[in-house]
Amino acid sequence: MSHEPPRAALQRWLSGPRIAPLPGGIQAVPDISFEFFPPKTEALEAQLWACIRRLEPLAPQFVSVTYGAGGSTQERTHATVLRLVRETSLIPAAHLTCVGATRGAVDDVARRYWDAGVRHIVALRGDVPGGAPYQTHPDGYAFASDLVAGLKRVADFDISVAAYPETHPQAASPAADLDNLKRKLDAGANRAITQ
Repeated sequence: MSHEPPRAALQRWLSGPRIAPLPGGIQAVPDISFEFFPPKTEALEAQLWACIRRLEPLAPQFVSVTYGAGGSTQERTHATVLRLVRETSLIPAAHLTCVGATRGAVDDVARRYWDAGVRHIVALRGDVPGGAPYQTHPDGYAFASDLVAGLKRVADFDISVAAYPETHPQAASPAADLDNLKRKLDAGANRAITQ
């Protein structure tokens, strides 16, 4: 096993043959983030935290913790994010969706994060569990752009939103997809991220 410093290992990996050179001779190291799934069992939790400890020295810009379809992992997401705040030097970004929830419920989750010291949110419309068609909750935020605006009313969060270079599967067209991304940025998002 190599014992080179994490930043040197990252630089070597980024400049290796698996990654094409950046355009125009740009030599900057790109910002990276990691996305974690909240664990469902004690064994998976131990595995997640072993992974977090190995990745922490790479000093990612932030680490995000997913939020299951319809908020199905909300409590596990919250617990993982809070542990990241308490036990690591990493900046956690909590996923937060608006599908199937009232504005009040989403705002309450956001306030809990703010009160716990979480300042970065990945704001997503979210997916309906089981792949059912998306329907706005009657008292909820309709889309990610509405969620972003609502989060900015709760507190001055650092907000990331999703971007789709390949075009979102439900977008009417690539141009409509870009318009939607612009609405999210205009609502107050700080950046767009993609996988």
